[in-house]
Amino acid sequence: MSDFFVHESSYVDDNVVIGKNTKIWHFSHILSYTRIGENCSFGQNCVVGPRVTIGNGVKTQNNISIYEGVTIEDDVFLGPSMVFTNVINPRSFIVRREEFKKTLLKKGCSIGANATIVCGNTIGEYAFVGAGTVVIHDVPDYALIVGNPSRQIGWVSRAGHKLNFNADNLATCPETKERYLIEENKVKLF
Repeated sequence: MSDFFVHESSYVDDNVVIGKNTKIWHFSHILSYTRIGENCSFGQNCVVGPRVTIGNGVKTQNNISIYEGVTIEDDVFLGPSMVFTNVINPRSFIVRREEFKKTLLKKGCSIGANATIVCGNTIGEYAFVGAGTVVIHDVPDYALIVGNPSRQIGWVSRAGHKLNFNADNLATCPETKERYLIEENKVKLF
């Protein structure tokens, strides 16, 4: 008996590591040499790998493919039907496996439903990518971005609330009461 759950309609290939209390639901496929941390959840119809690394506490909603070249740190949220790419200029008649670009999702970030993350970019810690956004560049820690192409419209707290900075460049999360400081267009806990 394993310490994780895989629905009977899903497949897990050889050479996969899955952490304790992780759940993989209906019609999903985990490919070889993939590492998934503890306390993760994968909704129905997810494909992961090969050679993907996923941290602890990651929530992956329905209809998501996480391709080779993607690394996901702890506590990341992936909204329904969001999309990763791994090649900048794909062609069906040209094999470009040697050109896969690396994509990194840092701790605690959230990606909204139907967003697209173009490969080769990093999404910063606790950043929030709005639904339907097309990410074409790196996203700073705590940034709130939306649109196609993506543009930053503000900053968010670790709890995901929009931050309103005062004249002293300080803001307080309305839920956690954590305080944030903005300096040189970067946000950090104060």
